[in-house]
Amino acid sequence: MKVTIVGAGAVGASCAEYVAIKNFASEVVLLDIKEGYAEGKAMDLMQTATLNGFDTKITGSTNDYSKTANSDIAVITSGIPRKPGMTREELIGINAGIVKEVSANLIKHSPDVTLIVVSNPMDTMTYLVHKTTGLPKNKIIGMGGALDSARFKYRLSEALECPPSDVDGMVIGGHSDTGMVPLTRLATRNSVPVTAFLSEDRLNQVSEDTKVGGATLTKLLGTSAWYAPGAAVSGLVQAIACDQKKMFPCSALLDGEYGLSDLCIGVPAILGKDGLEKIVEIQLDDAEKAKMKESAEGVKKTNGLLDV
Repeated sequence: MKVTIVGAGAVGASCAEYVAIKNFASEVVLLDIKEGYAEGKAMDLMQTATLNGFDTKITGSTNDYSKTANSDIAVITSGIPRKPGMTREELIGINAGIVKEVSANLIKHSPDVTLIVVSNPMDTMTYLVHKTTGLPKNKIIGMGGALDSARFKYRLSEALECPPSDVDGMVIGGHSDTGMVPLTRLATRNSVPVTAFLSEDRLNQVSEDTKVGGATLTKLLGTSAWYAPGAAVSGLVQAIACDQKKMFPCSALLDGEYGLSDLCIGVPAILGKDGLEKIVEIQLDDAEKAKMKESAEGVKKTNGLLDV
């Protein structure tokens, strides 16, 4: 199992580390445009192999896509990260050109690859890859919902004052500060609805804190977060590589599901060896449907800025 990660910055390197430590891939290729950067990150990570007990081979390459040939899965993290005060949407002009070029180069050397898009604005970048590559739609996945849901569960465990492993919950909708739809109604603590423990006001606060999770970290760190994004991507990669049939909320191209078409947005999906194998349609209440529709309108507005 060969995994390529394009972009050896904080998110890409973090993803490579988590994939290697989980020890399910035979090879991870890190690729970056900065001379020697990916090679250095790969060497540094390989020097942890005996300490962390993994046998995955990690190699680095400066913009040589031939090194990515025959990749089963490729992750696109390339592009400029957010700075404090920036929205994900403000990155579209620069990142669209980068993502378009990267995806074309990856497919040239690995025509059967499954692509996982991380670059922001993530839903729109995922849509761009669908529109410009010709890959089957099950082979293109946007990462956002997996990360947003992890942040949601963190905030829920904080509010409940319980271990995160007690909590289950999901965020659907667009991967943006205004587009996320945290499903508080369906969230549980060991199968008990969280509404049995938390007031409506507290749950609303959890939702709002979840939506600005990325912006909160960007303000604190001075750049985009990387540990949780890297872990979220590695979870998607593992589900596909190991044919786990796990359900993750992720950005998928919709064709009538949830009453939406011709856009990529976060919905629950089953991931396995064929990539995005099934979109799961859950029953939303009227308020959730309205939020999902509003989120979709925001995503389509951003899509309208693309030159496709």
